[in-house]
Amino acid sequence: MIASQAVLETRMLLRHGEQLLLTMVIPTLILVVFSGMDLIDLGAGREDRAGRLEFLAPGVLALAVLSTAFTGQAIATGFERRYGVLKRLGSTPLPRAGLMTAKTGAVLATLSLQIVLLSSVALALGWEPRGNPFSAALLILLGTAACAGPGLLLAGTLRAEATLAAANLVFVLLLVGGGVVIPLENFPAPVADVLAFGPSAALADGLRAVLADGAALPIGPVVILLVWGVASLAAAARFFRWE
Repeated sequence: MIASQAVLETRMLLRHGEQLLLTMVIPTLILVVFSGMDLIDLGAGREDRAGRLEFLAPGVLALAVLSTAFTGQAIATGFERRYGVLKRLGSTPLPRAGLMTAKTGAVLATLSLQIVLLSSVALALGWEPRGNPFSAALLILLGTAACAGPGLLLAGTLRAEATLAAANLVFVLLLVGGGVVIPLENFPAPVADVLAFGPSAALADGLRAVLADGAALPIGPVVILLVWGVASLAAAARFFRWE
């Protein structure tokens, strides 16, 4: 039952044009445009395409996690809750924990497609990743949990329209100030220190440490992502309202 529901959830995610734009097209466009043109000061040593890709490719992978696990899931779940879909599904033989597991499976399936697409585009543009891919995969899983928790918390506590507005606002704010496209060094030091503890910044920094610098598994980003994931998922489990 969980596998069937996960397949259905994945198909529903990929059918929505606006969700496809958010999860697939926007990260791809950012990668292509910003790697090809010197539009943002990415710091010393990143003036050419190779240097820009070294910074942008891991950041865009973090952006993909944010768009699917947080923004897309929050909006979809919020409207399902509003229209009574979650209530009806909760009365079926599929347990509520199974439904949440299926949603998680759908997010991971969509993320897999995003990562394959974005990695293929980055490699075609000349990206040369280093480091252990299993460490990068672990960071992405931790980042998924760290972004999914706040998304479910929003969807389970706010009205659908408020969830839509809040999720899109957070996405835009983290796109600009989440360390995925613009280096945190470009912000004032006190602001950068705060932004560094966000899930998108931690994930992007961790992926850069692994894929650009060849690090094994950066402890700082792992701890930040673990704290975000555990705290937000616990809060979502405690306060989520099904109707």
